[in-house]
Amino acid sequence: MKPHYPILDGLRGVAALLVVAFHVCEANSTSHLDLMINHGYLAVDFFFLLSGFVVAYAYDDRWGKLTLKGFFTRRLIRLQPMVIMGAVIGAIFFYYQKSAYWPIISEVPVWKMLSIMFLGFLMIPITPSMDIRGWNETYPLNGPAWSLFFEYLANIIYGLGLRKLGKVALTALVVVSAAALIYLTVAGPTGDVIGGWSLEPSQFGIGLTRMMFPFFAGLLLCRVGKLTKVNNAFFWCSLLLITVFAIPRIGDENTLWMNGIYESAAIILVFPLIVYLGASGNPLGKFSAKVCKFLGDISYPIYITHYPLIYTYTAWVQDHKIPFREALPTGILVWVSSVVLAYLCLKFYDEPVRAWLSKKALVKTQRKEIEQLVES
Repeated sequence: MKPHYPILDGLRGVAALLVVAFHVCEANSTSHLDLMINHGYLAVDFFFLLSGFVVAYAYDDRWGKLTLKGFFTRRLIRLQPMVIMGAVIGAIFFYYQKSAYWPIISEVPVWKMLSIMFLGFLMIPITPSMDIRGWNETYPLNGPAWSLFFEYLANIIYGLGLRKLGKVALTALVVVSAAALIYLTVAGPTGDVIGGWSLEPSQFGIGLTRMMFPFFAGLLLCRVGKLTKVNNAFFWCSLLLITVFAIPRIGDENTLWMNGIYESAAIILVFPLIVYLGASGNPLGKFSAKVCKFLGDISYPIYITHYPLIYTYTAWVQDHKIPFREALPTGILVWVSSVVLAYLCLKFYDEPVRAWLSKKALVKTQRKEIEQLVES
């Protein structure tokens, strides 16, 4: 059995916790220029890079025994149960989210909300004309699901052909993707990578660009990286990740390109370094290993279930014009509640459902193998 990378699990959890904190603080921001935990949205790009690395590590050498259908089945079992749960939680919160901040919500009939929920179950993105919140999100009940759409797209690209690319061809693809990312951040109208959650052409292009470089780079890093041994890797990698997210925005509205350079450097240079160092280290002792496992286990459930709480919190802050200091205790409660909700979903839904689906898929595979032996 292949060795596991527990520190990468832990780092995924650290990034997920920072995403929740970023979204809590975002409720008091007025634009992308005054965000607190200024670059917390880069966690999405970090997740894409981690995903590319892990997918290559888990599947690159298994394609002799693993079929394309088997690969997609495994990825669906891993990701889809919590996608469904996120949509359900989002629908429940949406039903009670009557707010002046989203005036169109009060006009949305229940049947339409349920229709959007079922589309979310199937990861079918909606067009702006179908929006029920006012933010033109592809998944208005659970905004962060947009990145899962691109995660699925990345997995489809990998399964259909990217897995067959040699190192030279993959390197060329990574270089082209890096150039596209730099162009987006440095020459783009906002000086950052914020976006991707709408089917509007410009937004879709941002999402695609954000997915391509980190995912492709993660694949390449796994294939060519020669791991070393790094002491205290979880501590140093976590510190580096927190620093990247927390550094204030570079420049102002007249020098947007400066922040674009920073974000490009973070995604293209720093994030691969963090993943490389994390893969090269081991937790120190049983306690550290348990921390990494816990963070890894709850990372995906946190990411895919926390935003319905954020919608409600943001509406409360905006409707009542609550200053940040006054809102902070409630914000901390939202952060803690997001962790608790994620843990409950993990233990009482995600893990049991995935275990049942995996067992069912295994039985079906074994039955087919027996039938083939009988026929031969």
